[in-house]
Amino acid sequence: MSGRFRSECRRIIFQSSRWDEKAFDVLLIALILFSVVVVMVESLTTLTPEFRSFLYVCEWIITCCFTIEYLLRLYVSIRPSRYAFSFFGIVDFLAILPAYLDLLLPGAHYLMLLRVLRVLRIFRVLKLVKYIGEANALMHVLRSSARKIAIFIFGVVNLVLILGSLMYLIEGAENGFTSIPKSVYWAIVTLTTVGYGDISPQTPLGQFVASMIMITGYGIIAVPTAIVTAEMTRTSKDEEPDDSVCPACGWENHDPDATYCKICGDRLPESGTK
Repeated sequence: MSGRFRSECRRIIFQSSRWDEKAFDVLLIALILFSVVVVMVESLTTLTPEFRSFLYVCEWIITCCFTIEYLLRLYVSIRPSRYAFSFFGIVDFLAILPAYLDLLLPGAHYLMLLRVLRVLRIFRVLKLVKYIGEANALMHVLRSSARKIAIFIFGVVNLVLILGSLMYLIEGAENGFTSIPKSVYWAIVTLTTVGYGDISPQTPLGQFVASMIMITGYGIIAVPTAIVTAEMTRTSKDEEPDDSVCPACGWENHDPDATYCKICGDRLPESGTK
């Protein structure tokens, strides 16, 4: 009986195909969103003491619910230790830790905003696996483009160092360019077309150089986009990822033909294999 109960709980918690599995995830996400709203509202200074006390009670009720859910996940997991140190396991732990830390360190409960990370499970409820797959494809493209982008960033760093030093020599401290680091900061802000306006060149030569930097900035911004786009053009994604969830560590988004979890190596549920 205990084994069957554990198996059913594991199915409801780690899967999202049947109505009860979806209902569990929807309820959990609603509780997460409500807890985030509670923490944000509690930070307001205009609340009455009575309402603040009500929010404090709500926080602890939510924390108790999350604590039970976390312990339940550990109980039904095939490998509890692997789940505890997995991404979602750590996030689940961080979701309840701040409330208990607040007993020792007042103010730590505001860290409960980390719970918003748990809304990532909404991908399971809405079956947006294809979007997660596209995210993985984008990560693959970024890894493939990493060397090119790194060289590009290295070139930009050299450029702003040169331009910042040049503007320091042209404008000087009397115009706000009091040091090379501050001038480099101005060059970065100008090159990225942000333009805070806290420092601006006053001499004609400095304004001319600034104009050239601004024009150059438009071209530089397009370079990383072109690198990634070119890599995406060469990369095609033929298959969508599997929607099964590993019962040992909670990892999602496995390969379509995966039989074992790519993270912990445990066997995936039969419904997740093809």
